[in-house]
Amino acid sequence: MDKLRLYADYAIERSAKTIAQAALAVISSGAVGLFDVDWVHVVSVASLAGVMSLLTSVLQYDRVPTEEKQ
Repeated sequence: MDKLRLYADYAIERSAKTIAQAALAVISSGAVGLFDVDWVHVVSVASLAGVMSLLTSVLQYDRVPTEEKQ
């Protein structure tokens, strides 16, 4: 159960980072001002990137970094 918790923490953190990176990429691609940004498009692309990250994490379940025992 502990490995599953570590996996979930890892996958959620990785997905959140991917969502932020995708949102930054879409926002910075051609928008001049705050009101020029197509926010629906930003949320759509960032959400898809997050889902893809979670699915990729499933493939890497055995490679989840474990906490070092002291």
